[in-house]
Amino acid sequence: MGNKLSGKDLIKLGFPQNNAINIALGQISRYRKRDKKETILQEAKQVLLFPEKYMGHGTWGKVAEGLIKPVEVRMHQLRTHRVPFEIFGENEIDELAKRQLYDSLKLPIAVQGALMPDAHAGYGLPIGGVLATDNAVIPYGVGVDIGCRMSLSIFDFPATYLKGRGFQLRNILKENTAFGLYETHKSRADHEIFSHAAFQEIPLLKSLKDKAYKQLGSSGGGNHFVEFGIVDLYEDRSDWKLSKGSYLAVLSHSGSRGLGANIAKHYTYLAQKQCPLPKQVQHLAWLDLDTHDGQEYWTAMNLAGDYAKACHDDIHRRLAKVLGKRAVLTIENHHNFAWKEFVDGKECIVHRKGATPASEGVLGIIPGSMTAQGYIVEGKGNPLSLNSASHGAGRVKSRGECKDTISRSEMFADLENKGVELLGGSVDEAPMAYKDIQKVMRLQEELVSVLGSFTPKIVRMAK
Repeated sequence: MGNKLSGKDLIKLGFPQNNAINIALGQISRYRKRDKKETILQEAKQVLLFPEKYMGHGTWGKVAEGLIKPVEVRMHQLRTHRVPFEIFGENEIDELAKRQLYDSLKLPIAVQGALMPDAHAGYGLPIGGVLATDNAVIPYGVGVDIGCRMSLSIFDFPATYLKGRGFQLRNILKENTAFGLYETHKSRADHEIFSHAAFQEIPLLKSLKDKAYKQLGSSGGGNHFVEFGIVDLYEDRSDWKLSKGSYLAVLSHSGSRGLGANIAKHYTYLAQKQCPLPKQVQHLAWLDLDTHDGQEYWTAMNLAGDYAKACHDDIHRRLAKVLGKRAVLTIENHHNFAWKEFVDGKECIVHRKGATPASEGVLGIIPGSMTAQGYIVEGKGNPLSLNSASHGAGRVKSRGECKDTISRSEMFADLENKGVELLGGSVDEAPMAYKDIQKVMRLQEELVSVLGSFTPKIVRMAK
């Protein structure tokens, strides 16, 4: 017996001569290649005899599914008509983003769609795109940075606290935040997220756990940031423990780091293998939630979302500790995620790729740019937007255009003019890369109410 397992070995065990053998060999080479051949064959025999016992198993679940109810792989065609949709701020949105939404509305699984006023083109769904589907999840409908989110901590310090403390607060950001691919915290924090069963049960997640542990409390590159600023609360609310007024606050924007990116890459590959689509919409390949891979992605996506929250919690904990004060109020929300929600009385999967949940009474934060105000909002629960709102101002210039048309000196002149200090950052995140947040907010008055604002003062981003 050679050391390498072959299809012939599985046929000798009694495996049917169909795709179940290819699935088994794929799973073994991906997750069990270091194990002894005899051990694998003993396990494979048990899977063959009792496949129902192995449904949902990290390594063998997909093989068991192939023996009991194989996933049907067939070319899907788009419908000739679009499902119902609504576009908010249509005149402010580029044609490519609209076309990407229109394509998604013709998917056989599509139920309803919407486009937010900050929308611009992306991969798969446009950024600012919202899509409800029937029992299926689109990895690129969620996006690469799974669970990317906003988190705002408001402290019971008056806004005047910032005066004369610029140097001190700059150093606090420099020494207590970490950005990009290579920066991590010297003093690592543990978190209950790492005891989640999925880190043991799903082989892909098990392989990513060490990286996730190292990156806890760090932020990504691009448009991710941690900033000190001033919050203005416009009204008194009994649930806020703060009266209306101006306060010191910390706002952060980041996601699930390498964990989310690797989950997105892996399950997008599986979706595109299982769900062939016409070339122009291949990024919209989906996983049926009744399949092993669909269920596994759903678990992994939710774990990545929880991990993104854990990163923000760690960022805010570190800063609060140095400030010597606990946050009185925290407001936070995801914006690259999928949720099980009811649409017209039917449970659907609602993808929000760069869109803020805005069900009635739900709080969120919609940032502007590094010089423009962001807003604390409360959802109005508008069914036409699938209970969603924009996730920011939205880009008006691509990253490439920014590099071609904006100089660093021009960007820093604008920052100085607005009284904002920037640590790190690049011209592709310059304030002029973004739409006018005031206009975007006016275009979604039927989606959210504004309860307060956040004005950035000291911003840290990746170099």
